Amino acid sequence: MTAVVLARHGGIEALELHRDWPVPRPGPGQVLVRVTAAALNNTDVWTREGAYGTAADPHALSGWRGPIAFPRIQGGDIAGVAVESGRRVLVDPAIYQDGSRDAPPIGLLGSEADGGFAEYVVAPADQVHDVTASPLSDEELACLPVAYGTAMGMLERAGLKAGETVLVTGASGGVGAALVQLAAARGARAYAVTSAAKASAVMELGASGVILRDAGAAVAAQARELGPLDAVADVAGGPLLADLLPLLRDDGRWVIAGAVAGALVQLDLRRLYLHNIRLIGSSMHTRPHFAELVRAALAGTVRPPVAATHPLTSLSEAQQQFLRHNHVGKIVVRP
Repeated sequence: MTAVVLARHGGIEALELHRDWPVPRPGPGQVLVRVTAAALNNTDVWTREGAYGTAADPHALSGWRGPIAFPRIQGGDIAGVAVESGRRVLVDPAIYQDGSRDAPPIGLLGSEADGGFAEYVVAPADQVHDVTASPLSDEELACLPVAYGTAMGMLERAGLKAGETVLVTGASGGVGAALVQLAAARGARAYAVTSAAKASAVMELGASGVILRDAGAAVAAQARELGPLDAVADVAGGPLLADLLPLLRDDGRWVIAGAVAGALVQLDLRRLYLHNIRLIGSSMHTRPHFAELVRAALAGTVRPPVAATHPLTSLSEAQQQFLRHNHVGKIVVRP
């Protein structure tokens, strides 16, 4: 089969195109999936670069959960067709700690096991979801697992409800755009932090309004005009945590799943305990979260924006486009 294989940590040159890679064989409890579309994520870049570090050495070359084995086929966002049944499927890419309902992910297809940047992939049968009835295209379906799964996990852990107001940071990125769409779909008012250049595209996702991070006025000053916030869904981290925390109402929730703007922050702990504010860390999703995402895909209540589509053989070019950060939505490759 054709596959793009990560040979080692490094630059884009570490991605190698192979046209005679062995087709994987499903083991007990596994399904062979013919990949029809696979989307790109930050984790593909960070895993390639080995940028995650380890607890012992933040500068060590590492995947998300530690050292990874090479060669490795990346790609956690997978839509395809189950070879045996012929049904359209969406693959839950999480490698769960155990079989329990709320088990946390301890790995990811494309990192700790081979993923979807190939013509075929194997996955656990109970994580291969039938989406034959979905109105979404294969490209749209492929946008869902990692970014929308992460966003669904954030909103579920924060308990966001219809009628509430949530501020979304990094709203033009994959997870941020997913947060805006999923929050709006459940009847919440989503206000998006983004740039002026991407504001109109973010509004089209269903945002109730935008906070311009490049408009001169501080983000916190603009957000203060919204009144007390019920929740903040944060994929950026950094100094905004201290700036925006006072804007949360009593019993408000701050859920965070990223730190691209800075991993080390200062905050006034009194703001947390005197106002019963919950600070929630969220990494990916659980099985129930992903099942909720599948229901949304079947109902067509969210349609992920596809920024560009490339052939799998042009994955390097697709990743270069991804790294320019000029797009809103997801970049997809097709075998």
